[in-house]
Amino acid sequence: MGIKGRARGWPAVASALVLLAVTGCDTSTASTQRPGPTAAAPSVASVARVCAHPGAGPATAPAGAVTVDPAVPGDLAAKTAKSPPHTTFWLRPGTHRLEADRYAQVIPKEGDTYLGAPGAVLDGRKTNQYAFGGTARDVTLRYLTVRGFVAPHDEGVVNHDSADGWVIEHSVIRDNSGAGLMAGARQRVRANCLRDNGQYGLNAYKSGGRVTGLLFEGNEITGNNTGDWEKKRPGCGCTGGVKFWAVDGADVRGNWVHDNRGAGLWADTNNNDFRIERNVLESNDGAALIYETSYNAVIRDNVVRRNNWVEGRGYADRGDSFPFATVYLSESGGEPRVKARTDRIDVYRNTLEDNWSGITLWENADRFCNSPANTSSGDCTLLVGKTSRCARPAIASAPLYADCRWKTQRVDIHDNRFELDKSVVDCTVKCDRMAVLANYGTYPDWSPYKGEGVARAVTLQQHNRWHDNTYVGPWTFVALDPSRVLDFAQWQGAPYQQDAGSTFRAGDGG
Repeated sequence: MGIKGRARGWPAVASALVLLAVTGCDTSTASTQRPGPTAAAPSVASVARVCAHPGAGPATAPAGAVTVDPAVPGDLAAKTAKSPPHTTFWLRPGTHRLEADRYAQVIPKEGDTYLGAPGAVLDGRKTNQYAFGGTARDVTLRYLTVRGFVAPHDEGVVNHDSADGWVIEHSVIRDNSGAGLMAGARQRVRANCLRDNGQYGLNAYKSGGRVTGLLFEGNEITGNNTGDWEKKRPGCGCTGGVKFWAVDGADVRGNWVHDNRGAGLWADTNNNDFRIERNVLESNDGAALIYETSYNAVIRDNVVRRNNWVEGRGYADRGDSFPFATVYLSESGGEPRVKARTDRIDVYRNTLEDNWSGITLWENADRFCNSPANTSSGDCTLLVGKTSRCARPAIASAPLYADCRWKTQRVDIHDNRFELDKSVVDCTVKCDRMAVLANYGTYPDWSPYKGEGVARAVTLQQHNRWHDNTYVGPWTFVALDPSRVLDFAQWQGAPYQQDAGSTFRAGDGG
């Protein structure tokens, strides 16, 4: 499917929906005004506990619906094929099966709706690769459990072909290989349980195009990446709860993302215009949130706790000095020339509690469009488009010198609360860092970004700013490169001048 890797570090429920409808999503343009009073932080009780209490579908067939019999293997696929578009199918209680062929699947027609009765399960029996596929638009799936399918790596079980306009609600998609769910444009994913899938709960990826207008709301995402793909393919960047690729416009709100192997939420390669708000992100093995080689996002009103204990500790135990963080913004920033609801990355009113480190802003000096060090090989920035343009001698001059890079710039981190108790995290060093840094540019030999120019730019010149935050616990700070560890006074002082208006209580929390 052409999924790309990463460069992290050095080169080489119904109640939930009611709540979210009230909080909503601010679609106004960027504002220079400070936010109002801090909103009440979401809790697990206020977000989706879908897996323990999945929604129940209609106990009887709706008027005009086609009834599907679990006693007849392949009945769902056969009746779908025989029915016209815009048909509603009601799956009786029981375990439904497809034909015993690996490629057997349901191919909906435009506007089809699938409703599960209480206890309706579609089971792939570790035989079928896909449950629902094809390119039909505006398909709806509700109140159905989908389990036991064996999609290949980087492929998905529900909406396998990333068709547009699908609505998936109140369903349980679990215990499948690959991704439980793919995404197309205008997809609505609400109040679902996405758990214990082999690679991702959701893989928002569309071959040959961008996913636009995605809503991901009120879902529980837990226990995914059971295949532990980073160990199978080190550095693949292909694991976690949810992965987004080239998504333009996404609202990710009110979700409970927890206990996934790897990252919780990961936006990777030319994503833009994200609102990530009122989620609870906790106890994921890796970072709670990675926003990588992407643009323009609002990250607000989230609770982020006990993340990155496994991966962060693992790097530290191996002697790696890089500040692997719980919120990791890698070659990502605000770009006014890319149309979005904001022109920056605005991180505010979040609570980060007892994670392995805090927020790291990183820019790899050797990673740019057309560089061999770009693990998103073949992709170029949204400002240039054609990889071939980023070549010498033109890349050494304006505008390509700036536009061939994914820049960590215009990041505004304010009005957040950062709490750390090292006795809870069970660490002594390397779990207490905020950072803004880059590596010393060395590669390739024709790179115009050699030396410390990128490190100085990301740290001092690209409008990356912490201010008006609250720190509780023994925090340290890293700037320019991993060797430059600062205390709070040095962080606030020249030349860094970070965290104006912030408070720091080092004696609290361990």
